[in-house]
Amino acid sequence: MKPNHKGSATLFQNPVLERLTHTHIAIPITIFLVIATGLLAYGFLYGFLDVLSAVGLFLAGWLIFSLVEYLAHRFIFHMEPTNDLKRNIQYTFHGNHHDYPKDKTRLAMPPIVSLFLASFFFFVFKLAFGSMVFGLVAGFLFGYALYLFVHYAVHAYAPPKNFLKTLWIHHSIHHYKDPERAYGVSSPLWDWLLGTMPQKSKR
Repeated sequence: MKPNHKGSATLFQNPVLERLTHTHIAIPITIFLVIATGLLAYGFLYGFLDVLSAVGLFLAGWLIFSLVEYLAHRFIFHMEPTNDLKRNIQYTFHGNHHDYPKDKTRLAMPPIVSLFLASFFFFVFKLAFGSMVFGLVAGFLFGYALYLFVHYAVHAYAPPKNFLKTLWIHHSIHHYKDPERAYGVSSPLWDWLLGTMPQKSKR
């Protein structure tokens, strides 16, 4: 199937499940930003954060998300479909997006999955980092929201005539030229550090 094919994949025969796989991008972005704001407010209100620690932990959480984004895209969403189970998982979560990259309603997980992910990361970070969780997860979820916004923008809009055009080019290379490179969507940082930057043209 051509990667620029318009339309939408059918993932489930059950119409209710199928409908739940389509999400307006504003919903998960709003969920993550509201939770991130609430975590920071709670942290300040109950003395877990001050301005300096909040800024540092927020940036650290944002950086951690960018790495998680890269690793998930590279090793989970593009895992080798060596059996039927892996093939079905890979296609349901990401392969359909490569077949139908212009399907704007499948550029984010459904809201219930977004809430589950936010809760999961909160409890994991809480166990690992204690009260620092309020700043770290706020930055992590902000990074997630930014990733969703960038991913939607590069598929829905023409590239801008400024430095941000690099993100459009980077993701287009992943979709239309080399799916084994350019895994970073919100940033090419980890592609650069881990050796998956697209090769420069010899021309």
